[in-house]
Amino acid sequence: MTLILSFVIGFFASVASFILHSIVKEIQRLLTAGFDHTTYNWLYLLFPIVGIYLTSLFVRYVVKDNISHGITRVLYAIATKSSKLRGHNCWTSVIASSITIGFGGSVGGEAPIVLTGSAIGSNLGKMFKMDPRTVMLLVGCGASAAIAGIFKAPIAGLVFTLEVLMLDLTMASLLPILISSVTATCFTYIFAGSESLFTFHMDNAWVIGRVPPCILLGIFCGVVGLYFMRTMTACENVFASLKNHTYVKLILGGVVLSSLIFLFPSLYGEGYSAVNVLLDGSTIADWGKVMNGSLFYGHSELLVLYIGLVVLTKVFATSATNGAGGCGGTFAPALFIGGFAGFFFARLWNMYQIGTYIPEKNFALMGMAGVMAGVMQAPLTGIFLIAELTGGYELFIPLMIVCISAYLTINIFEPHSIYGMRLAREGKLLTHHTDQSILTLMSLDSIIDRQFTSVTPDMKLGQLINYISKSHTSFLPVLDKAGDLLGEIDITKIRHIMFRNELYTRFTVEDIMTPAPATLVREDKMIDVMHKFEKTNCNYLPVVNVNGQLEGYVSRTRMYSMYRHMVADFSAE
Repeated sequence: MTLILSFVIGFFASVASFILHSIVKEIQRLLTAGFDHTTYNWLYLLFPIVGIYLTSLFVRYVVKDNISHGITRVLYAIATKSSKLRGHNCWTSVIASSITIGFGGSVGGEAPIVLTGSAIGSNLGKMFKMDPRTVMLLVGCGASAAIAGIFKAPIAGLVFTLEVLMLDLTMASLLPILISSVTATCFTYIFAGSESLFTFHMDNAWVIGRVPPCILLGIFCGVVGLYFMRTMTACENVFASLKNHTYVKLILGGVVLSSLIFLFPSLYGEGYSAVNVLLDGSTIADWGKVMNGSLFYGHSELLVLYIGLVVLTKVFATSATNGAGGCGGTFAPALFIGGFAGFFFARLWNMYQIGTYIPEKNFALMGMAGVMAGVMQAPLTGIFLIAELTGGYELFIPLMIVCISAYLTINIFEPHSIYGMRLAREGKLLTHHTDQSILTLMSLDSIIDRQFTSVTPDMKLGQLINYISKSHTSFLPVLDKAGDLLGEIDITKIRHIMFRNELYTRFTVEDIMTPAPATLVREDKMIDVMHKFEKTNCNYLPVVNVNGQLEGYVSRTRMYSMYRHMVADFSAE
């Protein structure tokens, strides 16, 4: 059944990818058909704002849910919600991102398609009542099928699931993911033909003397990737501070985005056509076409300046698109920035004759792999995606050098991918470390024992004895009338008085209760819960809500029993 579902997931993921790109192309054709490439076009100031506004209306009145940060949402679902994604995610991201990108939003369609494919896998698993482990696998199948279908790169789809979604591959999971990837790739060929997203022809073979510039390019890509991630985070924080000001966000983001696209038309949409100009050209005249429709048109001497400014401003265009209410991912922007950064590096290298000649188009290609490997913390995905995408297997060795160098560079400063860093800060990121993954998947809410016998602080000792006889634990929580936890009665600590009848009316619960050694809340990370148990050496700890009211108790024995059980399940083939 799992293999059949993986085939179905691959098919629907390819359909979703084809629909998205078809709608984007049609919208862009209708909007920009009459543009003059020899001069600037004022409508660039209008289209992106209209697209973001239409997308925000669709999300607000039709979707009524947050569908941004597609891959992050998939990671969050895997980590905290047993891989459950809502049914509307099977189609809403496709529509919303199509509108955003078609009207010029400077984002990519890959993340929405990954969310779509993963949602298809999740809902099929739910429909056929699969166990959580199988549902997680089907989510991985959907994600790999999305990447494989978009780029016609089945191996890249497989390693994307391994590196970015951090699902551990076993013999039981390898085959379904491969089936989904290959199925999506084959159907994409049927729907869209054999033409690749990027056109690349090897004109200048790689030689061993280019190892030093390849290493330097990797380091440069790591720095560019770090700039991309840190700037993106800063911009997101700005827009997050305007959470309750929808139209302020729309105006701010729309003005930033439209202004940047007006100055640098290469930022319009995914920008793959601009990357193709760099990959397919071989002279200044060829590469100069990237400045078509801008104020820089006809000034070939400003090409390097234009490329550098595009690298710097792309992150602001992407952040403004999503921050203002658009829908799209950072996958395409990472490839775009990488291509431009690689060309920028090679062009400066050759202009100033720093060393042996390096082909600009080859380094643009390797730059795409390098920045993506760094930003996504996924060197294998960068290597195989670019190699499969362009048929550039002759550049396999330099691709590996660049991707490894970029990954090691960015990993010094940021240990998580652009998708995972938000969840990592909250302790909700699933990783390849089994212990950490189990603690992430465990839910404190599922092990709370809500059956307890409570007492009040004014209760006499004699009455307390009756309550003790009815309790199934060695402690009783002391609550006030509002249910707030005031302390505990530890039976082991009152043995010296509990059998002395003459004290039954002399002492009250308030006189003999002790404060709780520690309290938990449902939102606590499991690693913090374990640390509290270790620190207090208690067998039970109370769980309270934000108002201090008791919700129940967590048993140390039950918690570790669940942990051992999940480790056994997680490690099974």
